[in-house]
Amino acid sequence: MNQSAPGDAILDYDAARQRMVDAQIRPVQINDPRIVAAMRVLPREACVPDSLRAIAYADQSLELGHGRVLTEPRIAGRMVQIGEPQAGQRALVVGAGTGYIAALLARLGLKVVALESDATLSAIGKRFCAAEAPDVVWRDGALAAGASGDSPFDLILIDGAVRAVPSALVEQLAPHGRIVCVIWPEGGVATASIGEASASGLATRPVFDVALPLLPELEPAPAFAF
Repeated sequence: MNQSAPGDAILDYDAARQRMVDAQIRPVQINDPRIVAAMRVLPREACVPDSLRAIAYADQSLELGHGRVLTEPRIAGRMVQIGEPQAGQRALVVGAGTGYIAALLARLGLKVVALESDATLSAIGKRFCAAEAPDVVWRDGALAAGASGDSPFDLILIDGAVRAVPSALVEQLAPHGRIVCVIWPEGGVATASIGEASASGLATRPVFDVALPLLPELEPAPAFAF
């Protein structure tokens, strides 16, 4: 169900969505037909403020304020794909923002919890998911704390870059669960990575380089110099 805004009548969002999939999604090896099909119907224009709706399908991340973005389509699709989501699994989206990735996972048949700390973004996300993925459960709270009451999770996806994955999220993984996130070490290159719990902690491996800003809330506190 698309949500209309003034001026929408002059924009063909459905055509823009199909162009997005054909020009941005399929060329970057997003070949899971379930993901492609879901991205053909989910209205990204409903995930941004009205002022950004006309560019909702651009090949870039869109600034939502306070350091947050709606993740670029090809990055969102690839991050979901490397998580190997399976219907019936439990998923947590950390930094769920305006709900696009949470709704995408729900369309793939996962049981999704969306965690967000920004009230403005979560209000948009709750409206979006109510229309497009009503089974998504929203939690308002600190991103680093996760959603222990809903755990364990087979898949945790952090929608934004981090220096390191918070330990609380690792503890909320189910056996053989995985975390998908963008890891951006200080002075290094940001890479979309997949991590699995091991005896020595979270074992991560990079999958592809990516440009995605750090989640402000999960940035480490600056070290004091004396």
